[in-house]
Amino acid sequence: MTSLTLKTMMAALLAGSLAVGAGAPAFARADGANFDPAKFQQRIEKRVDKALDGTTATQDQKKQITGILQAAFTDMKGMRTQRAEIRKSLTEAMSAPTIDTAKVEAIRAQQVKLMDDGSKRFTKALVDAGNVLNADQRKAFFEKWNARFEGKRKG
Repeated sequence: MTSLTLKTMMAALLAGSLAVGAGAPAFARADGANFDPAKFQQRIEKRVDKALDGTTATQDQKKQITGILQAAFTDMKGMRTQRAEIRKSLTEAMSAPTIDTAKVEAIRAQQVKLMDDGSKRFTKALVDAGNVLNADQRKAFFEKWNARFEGKRKG
């Protein structure tokens, strides 16, 4: 394997880890404290209220959307363990005396599947939440929901 191919593969694996881990701050704390599901659920509720503030959304709509997003994040929490296992497997494969290209490729494929599964689950939640709202409410919701990223994302 040429060094360019290895560099490309490692860059892809790193990018995949970062993409899958993008939601990790929602479930892990840097200070090592335990994750508090109740506080996280409240955080989602506050975000939904803020995103729908100033719209014609009813309390029932807000409650439905909060439930949809809370369920999605709860479902995705289990992916954290899988990400850790994949990182451990990659570390072991890359630390071996000889790099097994097929094994590294299999790990990469696992990582891509995990990213795809997470993306599908979150996209389903967004569609389900969007279907609770009318077109004007949906537009306002997603503009405010995504406003937190303004100035933080590149590209």
